[in-house]
Amino acid sequence: MTRIIGGDAAAVRLRVPARGTRPTSDKVREAMFGALEAAFEFAGARVLDLYAGSGALGLEALSRGAESVVLVEKSQRAARDLRENADAVTARLDGASAAVEAVEVSRWLARGLGEFDLVFVDPPYEVDTAALVAELEQLLPLLSPDALVVVERSVRSTPLAAPAGYATWRTKEYGETTLFYLEVDEASR
Repeated sequence: MTRIIGGDAAAVRLRVPARGTRPTSDKVREAMFGALEAAFEFAGARVLDLYAGSGALGLEALSRGAESVVLVEKSQRAARDLRENADAVTARLDGASAAVEAVEVSRWLARGLGEFDLVFVDPPYEVDTAALVAELEQLLPLLSPDALVVVERSVRSTPLAAPAGYATWRTKEYGETTLFYLEVDEASR
């Protein structure tokens, strides 16, 4: 069972698509949000969740005080569950908004809409590192100056070096998962 683990919508259960997604475990999410809370102010943040699946990451940020979240997921089937999850979480929050975009990540990024303070990038593990780096490069113009980007990868994936425009803030392994925390490198922007 996947659920929101903290904030005003804690314990809301999330629907997880039967196929095609790999939800981030509660253990990894707890560790991720513990690290983020030490360095990031959720209140009023604009969040982007790429490869959203159930929306657990973006909706968790919303529950912890973010102002808005855009959830991008190309699977139409997953997007239906994602809309239900977004509705269940926002019903518990005053003034927070969640938008679901059922489109491929690179196509959504090409639109260049919005500015974001926190971004979650959790692609299927089979997405190769070169494709991921290209998407991170597309993402860069959409980031606020103090933005953080959290990328989730398999420990077996090619390690992710910070692409141009980014600096690695932290890297942490949890079992089969590696989290890469990136920040905007203002010197190269």
